[in-house]
Amino acid sequence: MADTGGLAAYLSARAADASGEPVAASAAYARALDAEPDNALIAIRAYRESLDAGDDVLARRAAAVLDRAGVAPADAALLPLAQAARAGDAAAAQRAAARLTGGPLRILVPSLLGWIAFSQGVDASGALDAASGDALSRRLATETRALLLIARGQTATGLAALEAVRGGDGDLDLRLTASQLLSGQGRRAEAAALLPGQGPLERAFRAGVPAKPTLGFAVSRLLTRVAADLGEETAAPLLVALTRAAINADPTNDRARVILATSLARGGVPGPALSVLGQVGADAPLAGLAAATRVSILNGAGRTAEALPAARARAEATDASSNDWQRYGDLLATAERFDEAARWYKRAVDAAPNSWSAWMQYGGALDRGGRWPEARAALERAVALGPTEPLALNYLGYARIARGEAVQASAKLLERASALDPDNAAITDSLGWAYYLTGQTTRALPLIERAAAAQPGDADIGEHLGDVYWSLGRRYEARYAWRAAALGAEGDLAARLTGKIASGLLPRR
Repeated sequence: MADTGGLAAYLSARAADASGEPVAASAAYARALDAEPDNALIAIRAYRESLDAGDDVLARRAAAVLDRAGVAPADAALLPLAQAARAGDAAAAQRAAARLTGGPLRILVPSLLGWIAFSQGVDASGALDAASGDALSRRLATETRALLLIARGQTATGLAALEAVRGGDGDLDLRLTASQLLSGQGRRAEAAALLPGQGPLERAFRAGVPAKPTLGFAVSRLLTRVAADLGEETAAPLLVALTRAAINADPTNDRARVILATSLARGGVPGPALSVLGQVGADAPLAGLAAATRVSILNGAGRTAEALPAARARAEATDASSNDWQRYGDLLATAERFDEAARWYKRAVDAAPNSWSAWMQYGGALDRGGRWPEARAALERAVALGPTEPLALNYLGYARIARGEAVQASAKLLERASALDPDNAAITDSLGWAYYLTGQTTRALPLIERAAAAQPGDADIGEHLGDVYWSLGRRYEARYAWRAAALGAEGDLAARLTGKIASGLLPRR
């Protein structure tokens, strides 16, 4: 890389890349590619950064360089495929699909060819019958066959075929696509019947999101279905490529935008993720889901000051769900605004009075807010609704025994919790602490040692371990455990540990 301007741009791009600034990195890689137009190393980095940043022009330019060098990644063929599908150019889409044949995205080819044949008004059976070898490819082809029947107006046959393949991975996106096609034909009742659940996607699409079976729509939903199926099990670059192509093929595909934003955030680039969500219109069917996803991304990025008002706005929206109330309650609890958190958790309880987890969250907020009598009642309700739920058993048992309430009965709850989830360090520690508080120090030690080994950075467990060691006369080990715990302690716990390190464990009253 002899050109110093190119080298400077390349180094600038690498710095922006390392700092998680894909928009700046994309611009810098574009400058580097200007200086070194045939440099495949620059091109591959430019290609990936441009996808993160949403720079379609640079992505196509970089992909062309990689094509000429014979080193283009398999997902680069998605760019011309999306363009062709959006334009309704069946011939160009067929050429783009052919480029996928030899790579990992070959699973898409039979379904793509089926939709291309449909767009040309010819029989798609031959293309779909060619799906063999790979189980996912065969499943996608079977799903596509059902969707094509619906697209051709053969509703009863299509719905029967759809029913035959429902229940596996990708089922939700399959039903969403079918509902859009039915809604586009004016068959609102059949469309709504495919979406009986109360999740945000089903609720939004059940209201009717009509679509026509254009090539752009079909390709976009196929790519989205695969991206949703792959989810967190797949490296972010492939998900980004799939969802960017889905949006390019059909810019109305907000489902793909939400998946893309989640993938970008998981890849450490929340800025572009939020930008993608900003493209979802305020009146769009998925506006609520986009807003909720924005809250999660802001919170995950440590931007709590922005996440809190965004979560509140979502929680106060007319179409808010219990998930929105719980999410806002979680943020309030993290901010130690426990009374406010309890009010929002109570809404979730009122909406789902038989949910043990809702009652436990509500009780937890009341407990941390200093309202123990109310908390105890809520936690007892959680255990009554979830008698085999170790988290509920552990919370109530530990909270009561720490206060000296119903000691023997609380120890029994913790023994049940530990039996149900023996590998949970927090529960193991709770049971050990219960034994310690009931004078069974020797019985407590191996449990708390096991919990500390599993969670060496947990300050509470470390304090418990030090207390047990001290009570057994192992003073050196006690102070060592307290010092280790103090490294991660804050507030009252930190002050308490400082006192124990200096003066030892005071006799329990």
